[in-house]
Amino acid sequence: MSLSPPAIMSTPVAERSLAPDLARGAMLLFIALAHAHMFLAHETTGFRGYAVDGTALDRVVAGLQVLFVDGRALPMFAGLFGYGLARLVQRRTASGADWPQARKLVRRRSWWLLAFGAAHAALLFFGDILAAYGFIGLVFTGLLAAKDRTLLRAAWIVMACHVLVVAALGASAEAAGHANSSPTIVADPVEAVVMRLTVWSALTPTFYVVSVVPAFAIGIWAARRRVLDEPGRHLPLLRRAAFAGIAIGVVGGLPLMLADTQLWHPEAPVAVAMYALHSVTGIPAGIGLAAFVALAAARNGNGGNGAKDTAGPLTRALAACGQRSLTCYLLQSVAFTALFTPYAGNLGAVLGDAAAFGVAVLIWAATVVLAAWMARAGMRGPFEVLLRRLTYGRM
Repeated sequence: MSLSPPAIMSTPVAERSLAPDLARGAMLLFIALAHAHMFLAHETTGFRGYAVDGTALDRVVAGLQVLFVDGRALPMFAGLFGYGLARLVQRRTASGADWPQARKLVRRRSWWLLAFGAAHAALLFFGDILAAYGFIGLVFTGLLAAKDRTLLRAAWIVMACHVLVVAALGASAEAAGHANSSPTIVADPVEAVVMRLTVWSALTPTFYVVSVVPAFAIGIWAARRRVLDEPGRHLPLLRRAAFAGIAIGVVGGLPLMLADTQLWHPEAPVAVAMYALHSVTGIPAGIGLAAFVALAAARNGNGGNGAKDTAGPLTRALAACGQRSLTCYLLQSVAFTALFTPYAGNLGAVLGDAAAFGVAVLIWAATVVLAAWMARAGMRGPFEVLLRRLTYGRM
């Protein structure tokens, strides 16, 4: 006789580990910075979408973002996604479910993430990453049950594919003369929807998959060791990962930073190679940034018991934002669309990269304040609640 799946309950807030929530809250700042400049109406851009004729301050901001944000935020988010999905499976199996039941849950959740992503792309932003996570949850579900050696092998193989995909995108950008063709600058709302969905449907199963899967696999590996849940037990590993990952990202990103800030004008083949190098070294950089936040969580007294009592108000606010990361992520796109697009605020036509940086920080800060208020009021994020109901409603 088969057993019915056990009841599924949300992890109580008091029992949640600080590091994963803190990392998600901090990561959303990087996501905001990476997305804001994509709404600007520059005629010609560098590989990462920054104006080639910006002011000195614009170029400083662009340089810093190329080194520490672009191509680094997505792998950080992907590592946390893999970690969270693996922990979900662990909790499910610990409560009595077998692997087929856990796999069914993951795939159901992934279908809904894919639907959320499609709606997000159609209505707001072509660079949606929710659908990529849904796609990976469907296609690469087996990695959640794979051996450690298989996880690391998959990460290396997809990283090699990553280089090829990014090089092809870079060559295409060079051939087009780096003209800005972003759907965010299209004035007609209907045409913008079509363009957003066209770009999104091409990026999701290609660029996003090769960008996400390596960090996703490493996140699963880390979850099996509870690295973020018990950072105090893994301090040497976290220190090595933070230092090495961020250093690799900076060194690997330096050539493209020089090119995108117009300090160097390499020939096309060299420029494409720099673009690929920047992108692939963003994967260890993203992992390093997550490790850095875990070290911060350990310093706040979260060495492994999940308690947040010793955390300060800023740390608690960031963790509250991380607990509501789906809601805060979508609110960023709502704000950017309302402020920047031609059929709304149209600030994208007048602001530069430095100003977009400032707007991104303010919008992220507003979501942190909102999340902290919701936490004090005992409210969960509305989109987290919706996703949970859709995922578990028939289980």
